[in-house]
Amino acid sequence: MKRFFPILDWLPAYNRTVLTNDLVAAVIVTIMLIPQSLAYALLAGLPAEVGLYASIAPLVLYAVFGTSRTLAVGPVAVVSLMTAAAVGKIAAGGTPEYLGAAIAMAVASGLMLLAMGLLRLGFIANFLSHPVISGFISASGILIATSQVPSLLGIKVEGHTLPEVLLGLAQNLQDINIFTALIGGFAVAFLWWSRSRLKGTLAKYRVSPGLTSVLVRAAPVAAVALTTLAAWAFGLGDRGVSLVGDVPSGLPTPALPPLDPDLWAAILLPAALISLVGYVETVSVAQTLAAKRRQRIDPDQELVALGMSNLGAGLSGGFPVTGGFARSVVNFDAGAETPAAGAFTAIGMALATLFLTPLLYHLPKATLAATIIVAVLGLVDLPAIKRTFAVNSADAAAMLVTILITLGVGVEQGIASGVGLSILLHLWRTSRPHVAVIGQVPGTEHFRNTLRHNVVTVPEVLSIRVDEALYFPNARWLEDTVMAHVADNRQIKAVVLNCVAVNDVDSSAIESLEAINARLKDAGVRLHLAEVKGPVMDRLQKTHFLDDLTGFVHLTQYDAMQALAPDLTRQTRTLPRINTAKVT
Repeated sequence: MKRFFPILDWLPAYNRTVLTNDLVAAVIVTIMLIPQSLAYALLAGLPAEVGLYASIAPLVLYAVFGTSRTLAVGPVAVVSLMTAAAVGKIAAGGTPEYLGAAIAMAVASGLMLLAMGLLRLGFIANFLSHPVISGFISASGILIATSQVPSLLGIKVEGHTLPEVLLGLAQNLQDINIFTALIGGFAVAFLWWSRSRLKGTLAKYRVSPGLTSVLVRAAPVAAVALTTLAAWAFGLGDRGVSLVGDVPSGLPTPALPPLDPDLWAAILLPAALISLVGYVETVSVAQTLAAKRRQRIDPDQELVALGMSNLGAGLSGGFPVTGGFARSVVNFDAGAETPAAGAFTAIGMALATLFLTPLLYHLPKATLAATIIVAVLGLVDLPAIKRTFAVNSADAAAMLVTILITLGVGVEQGIASGVGLSILLHLWRTSRPHVAVIGQVPGTEHFRNTLRHNVVTVPEVLSIRVDEALYFPNARWLEDTVMAHVADNRQIKAVVLNCVAVNDVDSSAIESLEAINARLKDAGVRLHLAEVKGPVMDRLQKTHFLDDLTGFVHLTQYDAMQALAPDLTRQTRTLPRINTAKVT
């Protein structure tokens, strides 16, 4: 039961000290989440109250099913952008159909994640490489920030790509509302200052670290309060400043999403992409924070927890949610010890929904746009392209392509291309595995790459190490590589295939090994294997390959060379051990 309901793992040991720590963390996260939930609903093209609804049930459900002690689930910028991009193609913004599609998107995403978790398919997320997801998040941050500039200036711009938004801005600059621009400019400046300078300023006045943390996290709430008060006092709504307006008070009423088959067919692919991106972000954040306290999470159970959270969001009138990095770090730093902190945050959000919504009538939408801009700029990490290029140019190219497609074509196409590139890069790398000709290190029984070390070899024996599992994409590559070496050296009488790095073989690879054995036999060359792992040997023993093998299977590479070139190994073994690394 603890596997499916992780709450049973920590709840029996819950005590007053843990309760106090969780309550303190919940207060801080609630203060942070109220303006963020409103802002991300705006980013998704939804009414403000939908953001509040999406911040109640998901947090409670994650507390029951989640394995991370400090993850904060709720609306996040990237998923909100993806929701807007997907739903905007199905229904017009501001219509009941648009809201219904967003709710259905949350339910569809929840069902997919739940099914993946029950089937333990968490490994699928591994096919989305870090450079690709980093590039997508950076591009999304740029796109989100740019898309909020019109709201910051009081102009209306249509478009979902960077060129469309920039063109719209250029064409409508003459329509800037000066009052909206002043409110938006103040909000951006205040939020930026509070994030970068407020902590240092308070430290100069010897404010306690605990109070400083609360004040810094409360800065967005202060921005909301100040700009709302200004809009009310100066009647800015009558001067063209767009306000949030009426926000219904009261808790959401559970209801089923629209069940139109055409709608569900249209949202399946976007929901799958949202699920994938949300899960990758959730697991990466949860694992990072768990490692700091020497805790662990269950990635497959996180799929279940995230699926239940999205089901809860959809059935309570919300939109897709996931684990947020910034809020989770705040939750962690505030001292949260169990997922109960999330449940207490949900209670805080419920109280805000019941009693604070009338105060939001005069809240300028420019303030929410400023909140989004300041929050997402931290997601942009363009220097990562240079860092990635220094390590692997193919990864950097995939990252750059993902960024360009996301900015120029759209978020769905960007993440889809990223997934495709990740899979293609994986197949390309494994289809051309690293293959090294190895020789004996003088004075030892070790064998290393002849291109990297000063080693001893014998012309009659070719020793090759394959550094990859053998399966259908690389089976032919290995066959061609071995035969090319043999064709280039007529002295070779034996080939030793060192399998120390081979942890798996499939039927295609075994057929290639059989072909290599047969072709070498025709050329008068014997094939030997060395350092074969148990699981690989189990596969080989189920075929007739070992019966047809012209050579032998040796326990170690040294054993193979002792059998094939005893004089060389005896002489080399007695040589003094030296530093074998070649100077380059």
